[in-house]
Amino acid sequence: MEFTEQQLKEFDGSNPSKPIYVAIKGRIFDVSSAKNFYGPGGSYCMFAGKDASRALAKMSKNEEDVCASLDGLSEKEMGVLNDWEKKFEAKYSVVGRVA
Repeated sequence: MEFTEQQLKEFDGSNPSKPIYVAIKGRIFDVSSAKNFYGPGGSYCMFAGKDASRALAKMSKNEEDVCASLDGLSEKEMGVLNDWEKKFEAKYSVVGRVA
């Protein structure tokens, strides 16, 4: 399935009847099984309903880094992002892509 960024925002954990999604490099993962981390009040709740690629690459929780842009990331940061992507692939199912 394809989701716009606006549609993805609906899966931020604020509606308990909907799953929680986080995107990495445009791929959307269902992280509902880790509600304690990604749900409201969780330590990574700022990533829910968004593409968190840049923030994960930079190991940042700053709101301005929670976006899909990979512009200007170092080789090391891209390696960190690829490691996160592998962890997500091992733990969570892919449910779609960001359009």
